[in-house]
Amino acid sequence: MLTDRSRFIPPALQALAIGRGRLTRSAVWAGLLALAAGAVPGVAGAQGFSAYVSPPRIVAQVAPGKSLRQIVEIQHVGQQRGGYRLYTNDWDLGPDQAVTFTDALSPQSCRPWVAIERHELSLAAGARYRFRFEVTPPAEAPAGECRFALMVEGQDPARVQGALSFPVGARIAVIVYVTVGDAAPVLTVEGQQVATVQGQRVPVLQVRNAGNAHGRLEGVLVGTDAEGQRVELAAADVPILPGRSREIALTPVVEPGQPQPTLRYPLQVKGTLEWGRQSLAVDARFHP
Repeated sequence: MLTDRSRFIPPALQALAIGRGRLTRSAVWAGLLALAAGAVPGVAGAQGFSAYVSPPRIVAQVAPGKSLRQIVEIQHVGQQRGGYRLYTNDWDLGPDQAVTFTDALSPQSCRPWVAIERHELSLAAGARYRFRFEVTPPAEAPAGECRFALMVEGQDPARVQGALSFPVGARIAVIVYVTVGDAAPVLTVEGQQVATVQGQRVPVLQVRNAGNAHGRLEGVLVGTDAEGQRVELAAADVPILPGRSREIALTPVVEPGQPQPTLRYPLQVKGTLEWGRQSLAVDARFHP
């Protein structure tokens, strides 16, 4: 039986690997956004802190009044015993795709529904631990989505070595989405444009979620330029939170060993993107 409720949490450090010396926030936010999007495993390493956490994202469903139990595996890959703190945070994804974590309960926080196995963990070199937590929405909970982050933080300050050596507070965020009842996303395209993404001008869809759970678009579209050249475009794997609009970039699919395709505008884009069991037809013309 898990008894420790996540509202009893220790004060957190700043975002992942923000140092008490000089360390750029751009690299920090890029890593946290990748974790939130589920693009990479949860990995953090520095002298004094080395952990691998899997999975980096959990998506599950539970009925009101029922309990959902999940497991996260934590592997300590350091050469000496390592200590960790475990707690929850609320999080949000801004329009600029920056992830913000907070210890304070947000107005709609579901963290009081969350029970974690323990708040501290000590692991020998190379050891793995299957960490349990539960989410139990009350019987009267309306259909919706419970979102929070399970934080794994090094107890001892890590040190980044290089031209300068300084201590940092390092932590990994496992992003958790739990659908309560029959909550679901409702995605529609409400606009389009061409924007610069990672130095390349690419088509971008403005997608709105009118539902009560997050959604993601999956799939590949086909773009055809004025000269009849075709290119495959993949939708960015980012969450579209309930009641929000999100810019979804359509980036060229690059085959291994092949150069990056050149997009020539105007570009006609057609095809179907999927979200859950639903689909979204796209037929749009993009101008430079």
